[in-house]
Amino acid sequence: MNRDALSQFSKEDLIEIIQAQGRQIAVLQQRIAELEERLGGPPKSSRNSSLPPSRDRKANKPSGSEGQRRQASVGRRGGGRRLHADPDERIEARLKRCPHCAAALAATAQTPQERYDKIELPAVRPFVRQVTLYGCRCRRCGRRAVAPAPAGLEPGSPFGASVAALAIYLRYAHAIGYARLAALFGQLFGLAISEGALANLFRRAKPRFDRQVAAILARLRRARLICSDETSARVNGHNHWQWVFQNETLCVHVIRPSRGRGVPEEVLAGHRPQVWVSDLYGAQRGHADAWQLCLAHQLRDCQYASDAGDSLFAPRLQQLLLRAVVIGRRRAGLKAATLAQYRADLERRLDSVMALQPTHKDGRRLRRRYGQFRDHLFTFITDPSVPPTNNGSERDLRPSVIFRKVTNGFRSDWGADFFAGVRSAIDTGRRHALTPLDAIRKTLAGHALLASSARPG
Repeated sequence: MNRDALSQFSKEDLIEIIQAQGRQIAVLQQRIAELEERLGGPPKSSRNSSLPPSRDRKANKPSGSEGQRRQASVGRRGGGRRLHADPDERIEARLKRCPHCAAALAATAQTPQERYDKIELPAVRPFVRQVTLYGCRCRRCGRRAVAPAPAGLEPGSPFGASVAALAIYLRYAHAIGYARLAALFGQLFGLAISEGALANLFRRAKPRFDRQVAAILARLRRARLICSDETSARVNGHNHWQWVFQNETLCVHVIRPSRGRGVPEEVLAGHRPQVWVSDLYGAQRGHADAWQLCLAHQLRDCQYASDAGDSLFAPRLQQLLLRAVVIGRRRAGLKAATLAQYRADLERRLDSVMALQPTHKDGRRLRRRYGQFRDHLFTFITDPSVPPTNNGSERDLRPSVIFRKVTNGFRSDWGADFFAGVRSAIDTGRRHALTPLDAIRKTLAGHALLASSARPG
């Protein structure tokens, strides 16, 4: 604004303009200070933050003699792979004459000197049944009749359950997009299937997975222990959230447009488990009688505070948390009274750590946090069924993060819901020694993944 324009304002107007500019300058100065402080802090990595290891800066591979040794070992003769126990064909090669002097050699005098496997994949081609239903007009009543279709060969989609299972497996366990999936079926199996046919196939399979998820969800709503986490998702070009609720026997994924506490309340439908395991996010709190704070997150935060310069509070607390994790690994062989003594000892040690007065801002931040949440650090010590970390939930979400990065999300609500259902079946099946493909096949066949007699986790 030039001088002539300013001369048109009154004294009071000029005072208000100057005050407004002063407030704006103060906000900008605060923002600059925050950015300078952030730039001056330690770099974040998977060791001191929630960044995945893939985001870490990778060191160069060793060069020189060590690199040469590794290169020389490639292709060396080894004996690591076991011979197949039941080969489809056995080939026996015997000598007729000595290769050195041409003397005749008896077959009975020869013994096996070497045995190895040679493996090939046979060409996979679709097996096509063409059904013809005959009919005619009845001479007696004059009405036309058509032969009923054989069971399992009714009119409709030409693609059977084996095609559906493989398509779902490749799409949702290996993050293969529609175009690549259609090309894969054509090039590997000689089966022409369009992207639209794949989408229709998934739509027809969705009710089976809905019923499977309903059974798993019913068991979740009786569980005494639930671990939970969430990650971002994209549905119809909008930000959504994928939540996971799991324990050692089951896993449920849901995708919702909200990250609020209403989502776990909806999923639990009034059920209140005994123990909840999660990070510090507010929507994950208050859903159970007891809460175990994920120690993996706390250890990373302590590491970051140490890297930033806190040499008093964070290192001591990190050592204490590591001690608790080590004790947790031994819980199966310890009596309840011994575990109670260990927890009391950890609480006394935590009192000593909390008595420290850190001067570094990150140390003070951690001290304020654990002043509020210290009662939830060692819940797992006296309850062997409770994990000390929420790593299980993060492992269940990792394939979804990869799927999101590869496919950029979902173009329909039903697609997002179907993905959550398939992941629920796969991750629940894995807990019962089922491969992803086996879990998908059982679901399509209408078989439950959870035995009715199994107790809730």
